[in-house]
Amino acid sequence: MIMRVGPISTPNNNVPCVGHCHPRVVEAVTRQAGILNTHTRYLDEALLDYSQRLVDTFPPELSRVMYTCTGSEAVDLALRIAGFVTGGTGIVITKNAYHGVTKAAAEISPSLGENMPLGPHVVTVPAPDSYRREEVDIGAAFAGDVCAVIAFLKRRGIKTAAFIADGIFAKPAGFLKETRAVVHEAGALFIADEVQPGFGRLGDGMWGFAHHGLVPDIAVMAKPMGNGMPIAVAVMKPELQEEFDRKIRYFNTFGANHVSIAAASAVLSVIEDEALIANAKSTGEAMLSGMRALQANDERIGDVRGSGLFLGLEFVKDREAKEPDAALASHVVNEMRRRGVLISASGPFGNVLKIRPPLPFSHDNAGFFLDVLSSVLRDAPRGGAL
Repeated sequence: MIMRVGPISTPNNNVPCVGHCHPRVVEAVTRQAGILNTHTRYLDEALLDYSQRLVDTFPPELSRVMYTCTGSEAVDLALRIAGFVTGGTGIVITKNAYHGVTKAAAEISPSLGENMPLGPHVVTVPAPDSYRREEVDIGAAFAGDVCAVIAFLKRRGIKTAAFIADGIFAKPAGFLKETRAVVHEAGALFIADEVQPGFGRLGDGMWGFAHHGLVPDIAVMAKPMGNGMPIAVAVMKPELQEEFDRKIRYFNTFGANHVSIAAASAVLSVIEDEALIANAKSTGEAMLSGMRALQANDERIGDVRGSGLFLGLEFVKDREAKEPDAALASHVVNEMRRRGVLISASGPFGNVLKIRPPLPFSHDNAGFFLDVLSSVLRDAPRGGAL
């Protein structure tokens, strides 16, 4: 489902992953709110059933769940576990990552801006870029960058606790395998932040890490999990949870409360029953095809990339030099809003349209999006006149 008011669609919102106000989610939340909503100190069948259903979507190596209310809390918890189990403090992230707003999560979120300092134990690597480094083996290059900063930390007496992948770069599939090997060789954990690519968004299985043919040590997920209800979780290898649980007291009063679990369970059912992963693949391919057709006739579109309904379109001033054009991206965002499409710009230069519609986004919705994008580009001034 896509809620539309007049001509407005919402191709940049991964939070209501099964669509705004999906009736099955609304009914589940309403029904449970009229029965009971309290904390998880007292377990019930709904929580246990959902936990098993969720774990069943993961590889068998990931079989333990620890619930929180937000993605920031889930990331914070994953970092605590990584530090406790490895004895390290160093964290490796990409240069434009975002992982949350708690103190620990904000310290590994460079995209919050220069006034939010990174932690002294945090090091960054360039995000993988197959557009500007197309001649490079992306997997080997990225693993080499991670290896170099781990060595940097070690030289300063800092043991690496974790590398955390934020899931923004989907292709080429499999390129993260080499990085996981480097991380494990250093005695650190590989954490997959699935808040954006998870729950089938890539159109290729349920989880982004599976797209790369690897199993992380911990995966965290949030926003889309409850279609906007406050629920998040860290899913991990059992030995990590057991080591942490033996020595650290942990509880989260409202994590996995009854109403949020009802929403999460309904979301999982909708994804399965409405074949939304297959829809993400099919509609995403149509979106990519349409944007590449625009690219073929517009030199301002430097690159089109992505998988499923996790797509990017990059604007440049000069296709040969690949100089970013943030002004055009901003113009397109604002003009599309005026014409009924909500979208945003992202990336280290602010020149990439970040396209993440709800999973029921249809071919008709895709056609509307492409028509509006085409009309905005056709009307946009050229030659730096913005």
